[in-house]
This record gives sequence, structure tokens and C-alpha cells, in this order.
Amino acid sequence: MVRIIHWFAALLALLLAPAAIAQERGPVVLAAASLQESLTEAANVWTAKGHAKPVLSFAASSALARQVIAGAPADLFLSADEEWMNAVAKAGLLRPGTRTTLLGNRLVLIGPALSKVRLTPARGFALAKALGTGRLALADPDAVPAGKYAKAALTHLGVWASVAARVAPVENVRAAMALVERGAAPLGIVYATDARASKAVRVVGVFPASSHPPIRYPVALLKASRSRDAAGFRAFLLSKQGRAIFARHGFSAP
Repeated sequence: MVRIIHWFAALLALLLAPAAIAQERGPVVLAAASLQESLTEAANVWTAKGHAKPVLSFAASSALARQVIAGAPADLFLSADEEWMNAVAKAGLLRPGTRTTLLGNRLVLIGPALSKVRLTPARGFALAKALGTGRLALADPDAVPAGKYAKAALTHLGVWASVAARVAPVENVRAAMALVERGAAPLGIVYATDARASKAVRVVGVFPASSHPPIRYPVALLKASRSRDAAGFRAFLLSKQGRAIFARHGFSAP
């Protein structure tokens, strides 16, 4: 009889294990590539509070939005611009009442760490000359937020036409920075927080905030979310402690 009880208890434990694991799974968070260091730190702090560790997936906001629209299972979406969050909202995939603006950022021109270039982005500035025979590293200006902001700034300043044929478009802002880090491109345009995260690049110019649309990072719960911790993690990111983490990484209030 004792053996039967022990066998039944072991069987029950095996049957319940998958459910327990599912309950303990942290929220799946799809986030813009520029949030890598800051969101990872926020997730670690959240986990240290006794919560299940969030599962973080970083890519261009455009790629992540398309994944959500295609049915990818996730709990939270953090976009680097409003447009791609709008696309997910239009598809009816956001949980009502959970969308809000989390962060702001700045746009900067970068070169390799040892670069001697110094430029002041202004009307008609000599960007094409500074490139020499090289190319300008950008996240895809037709789809990725960082690239779209960059194109908007260069167009506003009247220099886009002089460099458009010399752009090296890549899949996200971190890939653009990697080209500059490796010396494959003499200059690139990224967010200020990206430049701050790398010792292999230096800021050679800061774009006026008036030269491009405001850089805003909206966050929202997805309607398909099944994580019990998703709403709590979102609230933590918006809390004073959460915002302080992002501020340490150079992000601004929206």
C-alpha cells in the first residue's frame, strides 16, 4: 500500500510539472534592438524581486511588429516608434488600455572610437565630404525606426540627396553601429543610447531634436498574453525604479 501511495504521488508530480513550469514562465517581451542593455537590466532587477525571468527578444521594431501580426506568441511589445505600434493596434492585437509611452531618445552621428571627425548636424552640413569614399551606416530607412528618423533628419537638414546613394542599410540600429565598430563604415547614425553602450564608437555629432519627429518608445500588453506576470512587469518598467534604470542608460522621459 505504501508503494502504491508513493507511486501515485510521483505520477501526480509528473503530471503537474508542466503546468507549474508554464505558470512560472516569465513574460515574453518583444523589444526594439536599442533596448538591449537597459531592458536586460530591468528584467534582472524584476527577477531578483522573486518573479519568473522575462524572456527578451530584441530586433527591429518593424520585424517584431510583423511577427506579432503574423501570430507570434508574446506578452509585451516595446517599439522604438509609434508607427509600428499603430500597425499592431490596427490589427486589433493590443490589450485595450495598456498602451503608453515609456521612453524618449536622441539621434547621433557616430564614428569609430579613434575617429578625428567632428561635425555639427545643421542645415547643409558637410556629411558627404566627411564620408570620403566610405558609406553611411543606417538601419533600413524605409522600415526601421532608427533609419526613418535618420532619413527624416537628413532630409530636414537638406543633405539626404547628397548621401542617399551611399547609405549602407541594415536590419536594425545595432547592426548599423556594428558596421562602424568594425571600421566597415566611417560614419553611422544611431540613438544616443546605442553609442553610449559601445566603447568602439564615439559621438561625432548630435542631431537637433527639431530635425526629426520625436523619438518615443511605446509599450503595450498584447491581447494574446497568457503570462500572469506580464502586467506586473509592464507596471515595473513604468515605475520610478524602472524609469531610473532606463535613465542610467541614457534614455529620457517621453
